[in-house]
Amino acid sequence: MLLRSLGPFFLLVGLAFAVPAKEKRVHRHSDLSDHAHDDAHDFQYDHEAFLGKEEAKTFDQLTPEESKAKLAKIVDRIDMDKDGFVSHGELHYWIKHRQRRYIEENVNKHWKEYDQNSDDKIAWEEYKNTTYGYYMDEEFDDVDDKATYRAMLIRDERRFKTADRDGDGIATRDEFTAFLHPEEFDHMKGVVVHETMGDIDKNGDGKVDIDEYIGDMFTPQDGESEPEWVLTERKHFREFRDTNKDGYLDDGEVAHWILPGEIDHADNEAKHLIHETDTNKDDKITKKEILANWNMFVGSQATNYGEDLTKRHDEL
Repeated sequence: MLLRSLGPFFLLVGLAFAVPAKEKRVHRHSDLSDHAHDDAHDFQYDHEAFLGKEEAKTFDQLTPEESKAKLAKIVDRIDMDKDGFVSHGELHYWIKHRQRRYIEENVNKHWKEYDQNSDDKIAWEEYKNTTYGYYMDEEFDDVDDKATYRAMLIRDERRFKTADRDGDGIATRDEFTAFLHPEEFDHMKGVVVHETMGDIDKNGDGKVDIDEYIGDMFTPQDGESEPEWVLTERKHFREFRDTNKDGYLDDGEVAHWILPGEIDHADNEAKHLIHETDTNKDDKITKKEILANWNMFVGSQATNYGEDLTKRHDEL
């Protein structure tokens, strides 16, 4: 049997090792731009927040006239109810959508691989057969580490069923997105916590003690003493993570640790753009108001900050 795809389990493991060990379990939403939000200096933060980092670069290659023309088309797309105004809700949705393009690109990348019958849906059987291959009785007889693959299969099926909100055994594109990126969806957060508990709770008692907590981050070599950051994490466990001071982390405490409440950067940026653009202060903005302040929303050759940009896009 050939396992054709490593599936979400190994995808998440790979992501975990791309960040410092003490941060690998924490799901944080990054800021909308790496630039400082300082409108007195430039609007680069706003451009990247409004367009996404890569698309903002393409506008810096356009003339001001071209940038304004493309912005006008974007405004029509943002105004979903076609009432001639861009509300806070519409602008907030647009900014969040632009920031999540990498997720959509990842789903699109894998879609055809799993959608074996090309019906624009992915059934659990399609995903299972593509990921684990065709086998009898799910025994994994020709795999060395059978227990690991059985655990992966069980985990994937539980996650798929949670993402499959109508329970028909078939994932739409939105449901499959939730399956691949559960940390991005409120209804999937319980799965994220359950999977994290399964990874860290080595003795299976349904809670995480301090040795399991540290062991997930740091494994000492022979004779190696714990570095300072590990000692700090021990202190964090006792003083901050274990909120009820019983010596363990339960599901709720793990959720508070790995899914911290955060500032909604997209919401703040939507409020900021409306505040700066809304000349009549009716808490919504028109295309005319946006185009009058076009250089706050998008860049152009006139606001090119010296980057060597060669790639152009005709459409967003």
